[in-house]
Amino acid sequence: MSAPRRWLACAAVCLCACTTVGPDYRVPDRAAFKAPQANGALQGGSTHGVDIGAVPDDWWRLYDDARLDWLVRQALAANTDIRAASANLRRAVALLHEVESENLPQGGVDASVARAQLSAQSFLQTVKPPVFNLGDFGFGVSYLVDFFGKLARADEAALAGAEASEATLDMVRVSVAAQTVRAYVQGCAATHELAVATRQLAVQERTVDATRRLVAAGRTQPPDVARERARAEALRAALPAFAAEQAAAHYHLALLLGKPPSALAQDQVDCHAEPALHAPLPVGDGAALLRRRPDIRQAERELAAATARIGVATADLYPSIRIGASAGLTGVLSDLGSGPTARWSLGPLLSWSLPTNGVRHRIHGHEAAADAALARFDGAVLRALQETETALSAYTRALERREALHAAREQAGEAARQQVRLQQAGRIPYLDRLDAERTMADAEAALAAAEAQVSYRQVDLFLALGGGWQAGRKVSAVWGTGIRRTAIPDKSMT
Repeated sequence: MSAPRRWLACAAVCLCACTTVGPDYRVPDRAAFKAPQANGALQGGSTHGVDIGAVPDDWWRLYDDARLDWLVRQALAANTDIRAASANLRRAVALLHEVESENLPQGGVDASVARAQLSAQSFLQTVKPPVFNLGDFGFGVSYLVDFFGKLARADEAALAGAEASEATLDMVRVSVAAQTVRAYVQGCAATHELAVATRQLAVQERTVDATRRLVAAGRTQPPDVARERARAEALRAALPAFAAEQAAAHYHLALLLGKPPSALAQDQVDCHAEPALHAPLPVGDGAALLRRRPDIRQAERELAAATARIGVATADLYPSIRIGASAGLTGVLSDLGSGPTARWSLGPLLSWSLPTNGVRHRIHGHEAAADAALARFDGAVLRALQETETALSAYTRALERREALHAAREQAGEAARQQVRLQQAGRIPYLDRLDAERTMADAEAALAAAEAQVSYRQVDLFLALGGGWQAGRKVSAVWGTGIRRTAIPDKSMT
């Protein structure tokens, strides 16, 4: 067998012996993500006001409020935090493509012209050589043979990192959607509570006027007027706070939509009552929750990247072989292109650093980093379950409180109606009637506050459930990053 054939056969054997060092990634069996208790029914999933139906991607549409839907779509398209996260994702994808390019042959061209005088003593001569016009032109190409999978593991790490950035973008979308709904609810609740507080103040002012007339008629004492005026002023003092809440909600919505406050018209955010769900709130189960939450997907992808980096470090224990070729012309400028100036080379280049330079310690460091990533992954899973169960409990308790206050308001209203009839029949004084009306106004104020709390707890629960990022992808103008899809929820996290 000729020498070239022997060389090609040896190269073929080496190629066949290629392997990928380091651990192959899969979600560890001991991970909290795979625990049966984490994938079962949510403890609060069977309580009042919720059901186990699937959480829709665009959950805010359950409120059937066209203005709210418009605000969320605008926020998902123009929010500055989403724009920043999208840019970070594009940067991660660019890094991924940079790493992928290492799998391609690398080439280059170089050329130079110089007027030079060579050193005579470098050639062991004593006669000074003449000055020459020298030229050099050449090109080369090389290919790193990935015998031990260093490039493959680096590609895995970069891909997982890009997918973690994608999950981060989805987390921002979830947050922006929830913040937009919450700000809208805040404005609606403030308007509602302001109207109720104004009615409370109107009843109290009527009480002050009636007490004043009784004092003038000598039927009560002047301190009674002062006491009723104090109550009226206390109610009046609450009105500016509700007006401030309205303004704050308006300004927050403008920020979320990426606009100055003056650019968001008041009629675009006006509402007079909190948006209400017309069906039980769908919460799904633990398995769906863990696959839906972007922070869990982010932590899982970071674990995959950390695992792949172990393989990158492990490959440094083995030789690196690069096959290259080069050709060019080097010599006196006037002779450049003639046969004596031609040069070329072809062959492999092997480099191997002995494992005394800290490679093994670097491997141990990456193994520790993977353990830390697994701990963060477990923490993300447990935190998601804790947040969801807490939000479920708070929501159901808020519903119970609202129902009790609704019953109290109904009873206060019935008492007020009876007092009106008795006063009109002359059987009780006018102040007794006003006292009943004031009790009813107080009950309405408490109910309005409870309704606001129910709406806030709904948003908290939807945020904990982690929905909304899917719809954000449809709206975002910056989507389309070129990441190779890996179907993380279906394959990696199994």
